[in-house]
Amino acid sequence: MAKQRTIKEKFTLSGKGLHTGLNLTVEFCPAPENYGYKIQRIDVAGEPIIEALAQNVVETQRGTVLSNGTERVSTVEHGLSALYALGIDNCHIKVNGPEFPILEGSAKLYIENIERVGIVEQEAEKDYIIITEPVEYIDEKSGSTLKIVPADEFAVSVIVSFDSSSISNQHAELLHMEDFSTEIAPCRTFVFVRDIEPLLAAGLIKGGDLDNSIVLYEREMPQDRYDRIADAMKVPRMDAKKLGYINHRPLVWDNEPARHKLLDIIGDMSLVGCRIQGKIIALRPGHTFNTQCAKQLRNKILANI
Repeated sequence: MAKQRTIKEKFTLSGKGLHTGLNLTVEFCPAPENYGYKIQRIDVAGEPIIEALAQNVVETQRGTVLSNGTERVSTVEHGLSALYALGIDNCHIKVNGPEFPILEGSAKLYIENIERVGIVEQEAEKDYIIITEPVEYIDEKSGSTLKIVPADEFAVSVIVSFDSSSISNQHAELLHMEDFSTEIAPCRTFVFVRDIEPLLAAGLIKGGDLDNSIVLYEREMPQDRYDRIADAMKVPRMDAKKLGYINHRPLVWDNEPARHKLLDIIGDMSLVGCRIQGKIIALRPGHTFNTQCAKQLRNKILANI
């Protein structure tokens, strides 16, 4: 059996929070065997720890939010996806605020730093859930489905379907986790222009900009409304008749949004708390559905202990 792994040395990353706009620093540290992923809020009295497990998910609006019952931490999925894809089982994470920094809106910097400090193998064997027969979760309201089928290793296939002419259907697949660093990690989070106003009204995306998000403008709106959104996002005003992607940097891949959804699934499914040996096939995934599936799968594991 494969052995558990942790990072060889600690590293830190700093940047603004996507939703709070705060300047934040996150530190990833080595951890002992059978530790899992734990996140410590060092800005709070007593420096409480929140376990990165599915039953601790309390909110999923534009990101995964974990809580220990009193304190919360959000936007954890990109960092967790990097750990899980690289086969790291144990990591202690410190953060000086209520969310991880958004950085480039991807897992790229996490991967680069993990690879820079190195990974060390530990003595204990990895914990697995081995999928021996298909498991399927369905959300009839959203049309989301997630099936896990037997496979020799962990793999993920994603189909995204939106009510949009710009991104109606996209597919992404990762058959080998060793390709995550190059094929998935650089893919940025994305948002539709039509969703920005309600997100701002909800007090979210205060740190969102054209450097850490792909912004899709695919439904024409009145120029004055488009101008208000541009002003709120602190970006130059643009022609409301010109549809398409609004970004400083071009897309890395044509299906970058689907690849980012795949990244999110890996981060959310890491909350199962062990390695998954099986292939995930997901249609219209999202943080709410992903974490619900992770919770059900974890409950299945606990029921068999």
